[in-house]
Amino acid sequence: MAQHPFTASFQAGDRVALALSYDGSQFYGWQSQRKPNVPTVQEALETTLSKIADAPISVQCAGRTDRGVHASHQLVHFDTPVARHEKAWVMGANTQLPDGVSVYWARPVSGDFHARFSATARRYRYIILNTASRPAILSKGVSWDKRPLNVELMHKEAQCLVGEQDFTSFRAVACQSNTPMRNIHYVNVYRKSQFVVIDIQANAFLYHMVRNIAGVLMAVGSGWQREGWTQKVLSSKDRSSGGVTAKPEGLYLVDVSYPEHFELPKMEPGPFFLS
Repeated sequence: MAQHPFTASFQAGDRVALALSYDGSQFYGWQSQRKPNVPTVQEALETTLSKIADAPISVQCAGRTDRGVHASHQLVHFDTPVARHEKAWVMGANTQLPDGVSVYWARPVSGDFHARFSATARRYRYIILNTASRPAILSKGVSWDKRPLNVELMHKEAQCLVGEQDFTSFRAVACQSNTPMRNIHYVNVYRKSQFVVIDIQANAFLYHMVRNIAGVLMAVGSGWQREGWTQKVLSSKDRSSGGVTAKPEGLYLVDVSYPEHFELPKMEPGPFFLS
Protein backbone atom coordinates (compact mmCIF):
# COMPACT_ATOMS: atom_id res chain seq x y z
CA MET A 1 0.00 0.00 0.00
CA ALA A 2 1.40 3.40 -0.97
CA GLN A 3 1.92 5.88 1.85
CA HIS A 4 -1.03 8.24 2.11
CA PRO A 5 -0.01 11.91 2.52
CA PHE A 6 -0.71 13.34 5.95
CA THR A 7 -3.25 16.09 5.28
CA ALA A 8 -5.78 15.93 8.10
CA SER A 9 -5.77 18.14 11.18
CA PHE A 10 -7.87 17.68 14.32
CA GLN A 11 -9.17 20.11 16.90
CA ALA A 12 -10.10 19.31 20.49
CA GLY A 13 -13.46 17.58 20.52
CA ASP A 14 -13.15 16.17 17.01
CA ARG A 15 -14.04 12.54 16.38
CA VAL A 16 -11.20 10.55 14.83
CA ALA A 17 -11.50 7.41 12.70
CA LEU A 18 -8.27 5.42 12.69
CA ALA A 19 -7.26 2.29 10.73
CA LEU A 20 -4.71 -0.22 11.98
CA SER A 21 -3.39 -3.73 11.52
CA TYR A 22 -2.02 -6.19 14.06
CA ASP A 23 -0.47 -9.59 14.57
CA GLY A 24 -2.91 -11.30 16.91
CA SER A 25 -0.44 -14.00 17.99
CA GLN A 26 1.14 -11.49 20.37
CA PHE A 27 -2.08 -10.59 22.16
CA TYR A 28 -4.92 -12.03 24.21
CA GLY A 29 -7.43 -10.69 21.70
CA TRP A 30 -8.64 -7.18 21.04
CA GLN A 31 -10.58 -6.32 24.20
CA SER A 32 -8.71 -4.94 27.19
CA GLN A 33 -8.59 -7.38 30.12
CA ARG A 34 -7.16 -4.90 32.65
CA LYS A 35 -4.94 -7.66 33.99
CA PRO A 36 -1.17 -7.72 34.42
CA ASN A 37 0.75 -9.79 31.87
CA VAL A 38 -2.35 -10.14 29.67
CA PRO A 39 -1.57 -7.86 26.70
CA THR A 40 -4.41 -6.86 24.36
CA VAL A 41 -4.52 -4.74 21.22
CA GLN A 42 -6.99 -2.28 22.71
CA GLU A 43 -4.83 -1.65 25.73
CA ALA A 44 -1.69 -1.17 23.62
CA LEU A 45 -3.46 1.30 21.33
CA GLU A 46 -5.18 3.27 24.09
CA THR A 47 -1.94 3.55 26.06
CA THR A 48 -0.09 4.90 23.03
CA LEU A 49 -2.80 7.34 21.94
CA SER A 50 -3.13 8.62 25.51
CA LYS A 51 0.59 9.43 25.53
CA ILE A 52 0.28 11.36 22.28
CA ALA A 53 -2.72 13.31 23.60
CA ASP A 54 -1.25 13.64 27.09
CA ALA A 55 -4.76 12.71 28.26
CA PRO A 56 -6.81 9.49 28.59
CA ILE A 57 -8.23 8.14 25.33
CA SER A 58 -10.69 5.27 24.95
CA VAL A 59 -11.37 3.68 21.56
CA GLN A 60 -14.30 1.79 20.05
CA CYS A 61 -13.55 -0.84 17.39
CA ALA A 62 -15.43 -2.22 14.40
CA GLY A 63 -15.11 -5.84 15.54
CA ARG A 64 -13.52 -7.48 18.57
CA THR A 65 -11.11 -10.22 17.55
CA ASP A 66 -10.22 -13.22 19.69
CA ARG A 67 -6.86 -14.35 21.01
CA GLY A 68 -4.56 -15.26 18.13
CA VAL A 69 -6.76 -13.66 15.44
CA HIS A 70 -5.17 -11.00 13.21
CA ALA A 71 -6.37 -7.87 11.44
CA SER A 72 -5.04 -6.33 8.26
CA HIS A 73 -7.72 -3.63 8.50
CA GLN A 74 -9.33 -2.84 11.85
CA LEU A 75 -11.20 0.42 12.29
CA VAL A 76 -11.59 2.37 15.54
CA HIS A 77 -12.89 5.77 16.57
CA PHE A 78 -12.22 8.09 19.51
CA ASP A 79 -12.84 11.70 20.48
CA THR A 80 -9.64 13.69 20.76
CA PRO A 81 -9.28 15.98 23.79
CA VAL A 82 -6.52 18.00 22.10
CA ALA A 83 -5.54 19.45 18.73
CA ARG A 84 -3.22 17.15 16.82
CA HIS A 85 -2.19 16.59 13.19
CA GLU A 86 -2.78 13.28 11.44
CA LYS A 87 0.97 12.64 11.42
CA ALA A 88 0.98 12.59 15.23
CA TRP A 89 -1.78 9.98 15.38
CA VAL A 90 -0.10 7.81 12.71
CA MET A 91 3.68 8.21 12.81
CA GLY A 92 3.72 9.22 16.45
CA ALA A 93 1.70 6.16 17.37
CA ASN A 94 3.81 3.82 15.25
CA THR A 95 7.01 4.89 17.01
CA GLN A 96 5.54 3.80 20.35
CA LEU A 97 3.24 0.88 19.57
CA PRO A 98 4.49 -2.73 19.94
CA ASP A 99 6.01 -4.19 16.78
CA GLY A 100 2.87 -6.23 16.15
CA VAL A 101 0.58 -3.19 15.76
CA SER A 102 0.68 -0.53 13.04
CA VAL A 103 -1.57 2.47 12.28
CA TYR A 104 -2.35 3.24 8.61
CA TRP A 105 -4.29 6.50 8.68
CA ALA A 106 -6.45 8.82 10.78
CA ARG A 107 -9.39 10.87 9.47
CA PRO A 108 -11.85 13.36 10.99
CA VAL A 109 -15.44 12.09 10.96
CA SER A 110 -18.78 13.48 12.05
CA GLY A 111 -19.98 12.98 15.59
CA ASP A 112 -22.56 10.41 14.51
CA PHE A 113 -19.86 8.04 13.21
CA HIS A 114 -19.35 4.88 15.26
CA ALA A 115 -16.73 2.29 14.31
CA ARG A 116 -19.04 -0.57 15.26
CA PHE A 117 -22.60 0.64 14.78
CA SER A 118 -22.00 2.62 11.56
CA ALA A 119 -20.40 -0.38 9.84
CA THR A 120 -22.49 -2.04 7.13
CA ALA A 121 -20.26 -5.10 6.60
CA ARG A 122 -17.21 -6.93 7.91
CA ARG A 123 -14.95 -9.04 5.75
CA TYR A 124 -12.68 -11.85 6.94
CA ARG A 125 -10.22 -14.15 5.24
CA TYR A 126 -9.27 -17.54 6.62
CA ILE A 127 -5.87 -18.61 5.28
CA ILE A 128 -4.87 -22.28 5.13
CA LEU A 129 -1.39 -23.43 4.16
CA ASN A 130 -2.16 -26.66 2.29
CA THR A 131 1.18 -28.46 2.19
CA ALA A 132 2.50 -31.78 3.41
CA SER A 133 5.06 -30.11 5.68
CA ARG A 134 4.21 -27.78 8.54
CA PRO A 135 5.17 -24.11 8.13
CA ALA A 136 8.42 -22.82 9.61
CA ILE A 137 7.67 -19.25 8.53
CA LEU A 138 4.22 -17.77 9.28
CA SER A 139 3.53 -20.58 11.73
CA LYS A 140 1.45 -18.12 13.78
CA GLY A 141 0.03 -16.40 10.70
CA VAL A 142 -1.73 -19.26 8.91
CA SER A 143 -3.67 -22.39 9.65
CA TRP A 144 -2.07 -25.59 8.35
CA ASP A 145 -3.79 -28.62 6.85
CA LYS A 146 -1.64 -31.34 5.30
CA ARG A 147 -4.62 -33.12 3.75
CA PRO A 148 -5.20 -32.29 0.06
CA LEU A 149 -8.19 -29.93 0.01
CA ASN A 150 -10.75 -29.92 -2.81
CA VAL A 151 -11.13 -26.17 -3.22
CA GLU A 152 -13.85 -26.37 -5.86
CA LEU A 153 -15.98 -28.54 -3.58
CA MET A 154 -15.37 -26.23 -0.61
CA HIS A 155 -16.55 -23.25 -2.66
CA LYS A 156 -19.65 -25.13 -3.81
CA GLU A 157 -20.46 -26.20 -0.24
CA ALA A 158 -20.12 -22.65 1.06
CA GLN A 159 -22.82 -21.20 -1.19
CA CYS A 160 -25.63 -22.56 0.98
CA LEU A 161 -24.47 -20.11 3.67
CA VAL A 162 -25.16 -16.98 1.60
CA GLY A 163 -28.12 -14.82 2.64
CA GLU A 164 -29.86 -13.97 5.90
CA GLN A 165 -30.16 -17.16 7.93
CA ASP A 166 -30.07 -18.70 11.39
CA PHE A 167 -26.41 -19.54 12.13
CA THR A 168 -26.96 -21.28 15.47
CA SER A 169 -24.87 -24.24 14.24
CA PHE A 170 -21.89 -21.94 13.68
CA ARG A 171 -21.94 -19.87 16.87
CA ALA A 172 -19.86 -20.73 19.92
CA VAL A 173 -21.63 -21.86 23.08
CA ALA A 174 -20.31 -18.73 24.83
CA CYS A 175 -21.76 -16.40 22.16
CA GLN A 176 -23.72 -13.58 23.81
CA SER A 177 -25.53 -12.24 20.74
CA ASN A 178 -29.27 -11.79 21.18
CA THR A 179 -29.99 -13.43 17.83
CA PRO A 180 -28.33 -16.08 15.65
CA MET A 181 -29.53 -14.34 12.48
CA ARG A 182 -26.79 -12.99 10.22
CA ASN A 183 -26.65 -12.01 6.56
CA ILE A 184 -23.67 -13.41 4.65
CA HIS A 185 -23.10 -11.38 1.49
CA TYR A 186 -20.70 -13.84 -0.14
CA VAL A 187 -18.27 -16.70 0.53
CA ASN A 188 -15.51 -17.44 -1.96
CA VAL A 189 -13.02 -20.28 -1.59
CA TYR A 190 -10.00 -20.35 -3.87
CA ARG A 191 -6.41 -21.48 -4.06
CA LYS A 192 -3.50 -19.06 -4.36
CA SER A 193 -0.19 -20.91 -4.71
CA GLN A 194 0.06 -23.13 -1.62
CA PHE A 195 -2.66 -21.23 0.25
CA VAL A 196 -6.38 -22.00 0.37
CA VAL A 197 -8.35 -18.83 1.09
CA ILE A 198 -11.86 -18.61 2.52
CA ASP A 199 -13.04 -15.05 1.81
CA ILE A 200 -16.29 -14.15 3.55
CA GLN A 201 -18.30 -10.97 4.08
CA ALA A 202 -21.43 -10.42 6.17
CA ASN A 203 -23.28 -7.65 7.93
CA ALA A 204 -21.83 -9.03 11.19
CA PHE A 205 -20.55 -12.30 12.63
CA LEU A 206 -21.32 -14.43 15.68
CA TYR A 207 -18.66 -15.54 18.15
CA HIS A 208 -16.36 -18.07 16.40
CA MET A 209 -18.67 -18.08 13.37
CA VAL A 210 -15.97 -17.79 10.70
CA ARG A 211 -13.72 -20.35 12.37
CA ASN A 212 -16.62 -22.79 12.68
CA ILE A 213 -17.50 -22.31 9.01
CA ALA A 214 -13.85 -22.89 8.09
CA GLY A 215 -13.79 -26.07 10.13
CA VAL A 216 -16.85 -27.47 8.34
CA LEU A 217 -15.58 -26.54 4.88
CA MET A 218 -12.16 -28.09 5.58
CA ALA A 219 -13.87 -31.29 6.76
CA VAL A 220 -15.74 -31.57 3.47
CA GLY A 221 -12.80 -30.45 1.34
CA SER A 222 -10.54 -33.08 2.88
CA GLY A 223 -13.08 -35.89 2.34
CA TRP A 224 -13.64 -36.38 6.07
CA GLN A 225 -17.30 -35.45 5.55
CA ARG A 226 -19.48 -35.98 2.49
CA GLU A 227 -20.68 -33.35 0.04
CA GLY A 228 -23.79 -31.65 1.41
CA TRP A 229 -22.66 -31.73 5.03
CA THR A 230 -22.48 -27.92 5.27
CA GLN A 231 -26.19 -27.61 4.50
CA LYS A 232 -26.96 -30.42 6.93
CA VAL A 233 -25.06 -28.63 9.72
CA LEU A 234 -26.73 -25.30 8.93
CA SER A 235 -30.22 -26.83 8.94
CA SER A 236 -29.68 -28.66 12.24
CA LYS A 237 -29.44 -25.40 14.24
CA ASP A 238 -27.27 -27.36 16.66
CA ARG A 239 -23.66 -26.37 17.33
CA SER A 240 -22.75 -29.90 18.43
CA SER A 241 -23.36 -31.11 14.87
CA GLY A 242 -20.78 -28.76 13.41
CA GLY A 243 -17.44 -30.41 14.03
CA VAL A 244 -14.14 -28.79 14.90
CA THR A 245 -13.56 -25.05 15.33
CA ALA A 246 -10.66 -24.06 13.03
CA LYS A 247 -7.56 -22.60 14.69
CA PRO A 248 -7.38 -18.82 15.21
CA GLU A 249 -3.98 -18.39 13.52
CA GLY A 250 -5.46 -18.38 10.02
CA LEU A 251 -8.14 -15.75 10.60
CA TYR A 252 -7.81 -12.11 9.49
CA LEU A 253 -10.22 -9.18 9.68
CA VAL A 254 -9.45 -7.64 6.28
CA ASP A 255 -12.05 -4.92 5.69
CA VAL A 256 -14.91 -2.98 7.24
CA SER A 257 -17.49 -1.17 5.08
CA TYR A 258 -19.18 2.13 5.89
CA PRO A 259 -21.64 4.42 4.10
CA GLU A 260 -19.97 6.53 1.41
CA HIS A 261 -20.79 9.86 3.07
CA PHE A 262 -18.18 9.20 5.78
CA GLU A 263 -15.53 9.39 3.00
CA LEU A 264 -13.10 6.94 4.57
CA PRO A 265 -10.06 5.75 2.59
CA LYS A 266 -10.33 2.47 0.70
CA MET A 267 -7.66 -0.19 1.18
CA GLU A 268 -6.78 -3.44 -0.53
CA PRO A 269 -7.72 -6.40 1.71
CA GLY A 270 -4.82 -8.33 3.24
CA PRO A 271 -2.96 -10.14 4.51
CA PHE A 272 0.08 -8.78 2.70
CA PHE A 273 1.58 -12.17 1.76
CA LEU A 274 -1.40 -12.91 -0.51
CA SER A 275 -0.68 -9.82 -2.67
